[in-house]
Amino acid sequence: MRKVIAGLFHSVDGVVEAPNLFQFDSFDDELAQEMGAIMGSIGTVLMGRVGYSEWAGYWPNAQQDLDFAGFINGIEKFVASETLQPLDLTWSNAHLIESDFLDFVRDLKAGKGGDICAMGGISLVRQLVFAGLMDELTLITHPVIAGTGRHLFESGDPTTRLELIRARTTSKGNVVQVYRRFG
Repeated sequence: MRKVIAGLFHSVDGVVEAPNLFQFDSFDDELAQEMGAIMGSIGTVLMGRVGYSEWAGYWPNAQQDLDFAGFINGIEKFVASETLQPLDLTWSNAHLIESDFLDFVRDLKAGKGGDICAMGGISLVRQLVFAGLMDELTLITHPVIAGTGRHLFESGDPTTRLELIRARTTSKGNVVQVYRRFG
């Protein structure tokens, strides 16, 4: 069975939205190694409509020698959207999920291949966590207070017990924490 994973950059005050606005000066070699290891395990990417639109407007034209550009442009991507149509997806290897999102993920998990990673979609990650489909959630805390932006978890969310399975602090003070559902 395949694992469903996600990795989110966030600030000390819990902001996960637009990490490019606050992470630039704390990205270090150790964090690059962590990201490379995660990318090496992924066989499929899940994206939401907003993340897909933003990333499809940038990454196909990014310098191909960047490790992430080569990875994200070449990998199979499935997009969850109620407004996009299959012909709207022009980015290489991108496909629209035309069935129930959670059922689609359950079917992917039952198949063969590398890890399934939710990227570019805070709402997708939330759905997967609360549906019990997220196998590993990596939170990378940057040593900054962002002040404004969306948080991954919100007031009123159901209590969900997680178990820390690995943690590491990098030389620039980033804390990489990997969780799974408790039990």
